Amino acid sequence: MTAKERLVAVAAHLTGAPTHPYDAAFTDVPLAPPDAILNLTSLYKADQDPNKINVGVGAYRGEDGKPWVLPVVRKAERLVIEDPTTDHEYLPVTGVPAFVDAALKLIYSPENPALREKRIAGCQTISGTGAVRLGAEILKRFYKAPVYISNPTWGNHRAIFTDAGMEVREYPYWNAKTRGLAFEEMLAAFRAAPNNSIILLHPCAHNPTGVDPTFEQWKQIAEVLKSKNHLPFFDCAYQGFATGDLDRDAQAVRYFVSQGFEMLTAQSFAKNFGLYGQRAGCISVVASNPQRAAAVLSQCAKISRGMYSTAPAHGARIAARVLNDPVLYQEWQSMANRIISMRVALFNALKDLNTPGTWNHIVDQIGMFSYTGLTPEQVQVMKEKFHIYMTDNGRISMAGLNTGNVRRFAEAVDWVVRNVK
Repeated sequence: MTAKERLVAVAAHLTGAPTHPYDAAFTDVPLAPPDAILNLTSLYKADQDPNKINVGVGAYRGEDGKPWVLPVVRKAERLVIEDPTTDHEYLPVTGVPAFVDAALKLIYSPENPALREKRIAGCQTISGTGAVRLGAEILKRFYKAPVYISNPTWGNHRAIFTDAGMEVREYPYWNAKTRGLAFEEMLAAFRAAPNNSIILLHPCAHNPTGVDPTFEQWKQIAEVLKSKNHLPFFDCAYQGFATGDLDRDAQAVRYFVSQGFEMLTAQSFAKNFGLYGQRAGCISVVASNPQRAAAVLSQCAKISRGMYSTAPAHGARIAARVLNDPVLYQEWQSMANRIISMRVALFNALKDLNTPGTWNHIVDQIGMFSYTGLTPEQVQVMKEKFHIYMTDNGRISMAGLNTGNVRRFAEAVDWVVRNVK
């Protein structure tokens, strides 16, 4: 303690004044570490090398490596802006009704009996992150059980549930030896978890591994979860982006509903619409009866009102236009094809270079991300020597590759695999 601080403490003791001087209210606030992904982007932007490559950020890029706005999104945005009924009033607390209704039909299917029976209710959120956070708040207040997340998982999952005050545990997911799914280990963890636990699941395009269960494996997962009375919580950020088929990417969610589960589903429209900054998302509950669904929705409205009042309107209105207009819906193109072609191109380049190791997992995995198997030491050299930016766990965003840089990326991988242990 400095002399000045001692004098302040003595004076406070004698007068009853606060022990901290007025300008020291935040003295004990530590500096938070930078977000790994956002910091990676900052490092990339500061790099002056003309051949730099960013495969860290999970955002779609066109063949030129630049952000790409879907033509149908531009068209729908013009329609929204030019609509004389469009205003800037507050939205209902549960969001744009046309958006929420369309989001539920997209993930559950319009013919789902649970929708007709009004056992599914949804609330617009601040993208997928907000959907998971709002779901976590509901569970913390009214369910009170540990939540199990996959190891590995999206870097924000743990933070979201921890900040909501929930106990976070893990279940095995990635088999490093096979570079595939640790399926039996995962099932064993579900069986060992206390009854009524919350199980967070990625229905398609698992982030960060790009490894998904087969449909038959999803059936086994559902069987185990039902035997333990676990509560499924699906986080769906890539519908239409995994296989390119909207229905196929939703088949796990729909199967669980058909098996009678009560559950939560978070949806993001950042990736499949390219609406990253517009923050359009939805949280929905599947309940055993309409009264329970309505009760959960009422709590979503109450909690979101206290957190951020209402969700933003613009992105939800754009998505609603596309989802509810048959012509625009048909024009809504999947961005999965270019991602798939880049997987093939990278695999072929590594094969052509005779890069040590097995690289079939590059084409076996699906979705935006690929878990390469590179070590943190190898990743560091990729940044320092080759100006290639990726997360320390070896995950890459396939959207960052294009025909102009995929060979250069493969050559860098080949070099570090041979020279960095």
